Amino acid sequence: MTMKIVTINIPDQYLDCLETMVNMGYFPSRSEAVRQALKQFLTNEQDLNQDLTPERFQAFKTQQMEALMHYK
Repeated sequence: MTMKIVTINIPDQYLDCLETMVNMGYFPSRSEAVRQALKQFLTNEQDLNQDLTPERFQAFKTQQMEALMHYK
């Protein structure tokens, strides 16, 4: 699989957790930890949305946008 470099900004707390997990041997690198987390997220989203109808998607999208507008 071809890998691409992606630059992200994350809070210090997230980075500290990643580094702790790498140092404990859970992952060989921070990159691998992020890849695994992203893979799990995408799998969960795909499973969640597998039988999503256009109407359900629109309702979900509206709900997510409202949540974002109230996020502080």
